[in-house]
Amino acid sequence: MSGLAIDDAAWASAWRPRSPGDKVLVSLGLVFSALLLPVWPGSVLVGLVAVGLALGPARVPARTFGRAVRAPLAFIAIGALTTVVEVGGGGVGWAPDAAARAGSLVGHAVAGSAAVLLLATTTPLSDLLPALQRLRVPAAVIEVASVTYRMLFVLLTSLRTIREAQTARMGYAGLRHSYRSSGALAAAVLTRSWDRARRLQEGLAGRGLETGLRVLPETLPASRRFEAASVLGLAALTAVSLVVAR
Repeated sequence: MSGLAIDDAAWASAWRPRSPGDKVLVSLGLVFSALLLPVWPGSVLVGLVAVGLALGPARVPARTFGRAVRAPLAFIAIGALTTVVEVGGGGVGWAPDAAARAGSLVGHAVAGSAAVLLLATTTPLSDLLPALQRLRVPAAVIEVASVTYRMLFVLLTSLRTIREAQTARMGYAGLRHSYRSSGALAAAVLTRSWDRARRLQEGLAGRGLETGLRVLPETLPASRRFEAASVLGLAALTAVSLVVAR
């Protein structure tokens, strides 16, 4: 399968053979560190460690990681803007502690996003779903996530095919044609996705499937050495952050 750069990077990552539990330990530890430690130097260190692990040992392409972080950065920028604006009797103005608020929000959010992307770019969803099942996450939640994951590639294939056909017919030659082609593209993709979901549901119902799809997951053994190094690294990061913050 192809079409999602993050998914392709996860399959090609050097950390792909590692147990999902090992990678979840590192990522969740960094996320909690980003949320609980002071922005300086805690969040800065978390962000640097997450990016360093992704580009270094995990060998995630820098371009892929940079493209993946653009969307979270846009939401973070919008959120930071809303925190520094204050509405009062005198109208709209800057909050008294605007710089501190914005800096704290951006620092925690960017570090946490980098930690989550570390997991996303090193662990395919097909590895995470069995791990969630072992953690006794409701089967309905796992099934919805699995079907949504599979449908993404169908939608991306349809999107690429229709857009190539429109481009070949000069559908994007000019602003007016671009608006019309974009509307037709969205309508066609939504219609195809709805039809594909309906046919999938009817096919499963016709086979009498009342439970989730049973598959044989790949067993990836955990590494005690990796887990110990992760815990020690997180502890050292926490200690350095607290010492410098004081």
